[in-house]
Amino acid sequence: MLFDTHVHLNADQFEDDQEEVIARAKEAGVTEMVVVGFDEKTIKKAMNLAEEYDYIYAAVGWHPVDAVDMTEDHLAWIEELASHPKVVALGEMGLDYHWDKSPADVQKDVFRRQIRLARKLKMPIIIHNRDADEDIVEVLKEENAGEVGGIMHCFAGNLEMARDCLDMNFYISFGGPVTFKNARLPKEVAAKIPMDRLLIETDCPFLAPHPYRGKRNEPAYVKLVAEKIAELKEVSAVKLAEQTRKNAHRLFAID
Repeated sequence: MLFDTHVHLNADQFEDDQEEVIARAKEAGVTEMVVVGFDEKTIKKAMNLAEEYDYIYAAVGWHPVDAVDMTEDHLAWIEELASHPKVVALGEMGLDYHWDKSPADVQKDVFRRQIRLARKLKMPIIIHNRDADEDIVEVLKEENAGEVGGIMHCFAGNLEMARDCLDMNFYISFGGPVTFKNARLPKEVAAKIPMDRLLIETDCPFLAPHPYRGKRNEPAYVKLVAEKIAELKEVSAVKLAEQTRKNAHRLFAID
């Protein structure tokens, strides 16, 4: 009973075999997933998938890399879509200092506006963070993001940052990197996150877990993430799957 909280089945990499990928996920025990939209094209695809499949939900938001492209109309559109019964979160949103398409000040402005929208709508948020740990925590605190909480997606920070995020009502989500042989930090952090604040994801088609590292990722592989974290926490994979699914249901207000 696995819940993959972050997939990009709306990516071009799945254009030729989307149905087969979804079927393999079901066979692997994935009962639900959230398709995350992050620009105009991927948001539309996420909504279509959520409407087509009972067990697929959508998140809608604007990616920091593309912050320079977001308009007032886009933000109004995201607000409108948020009322759809299959939309369970806003995002992904955040800061990304790895790529240089959008200046940091523009990213922060777009991030803040989306947090304020989420607070207005009382919806959880999904946070993208790349090379921006301190600024992410600072913006979340300044914007009182703890009012709605959400997910630190594909968490790669240290334990101190994780604790800051837990204090702000966020869940910590791990993906494929926790399975990498040389990934010491995510393993250490995952072992210490309370079971009731833990989530799992693939971020497919990116960040495939071992032994598929470097290949296209897909939702079926979330089972490998669950098994690795269960091993780190010294619990059964079944217990880990059940608890993370329960956590996702609580966060996304899914009955």
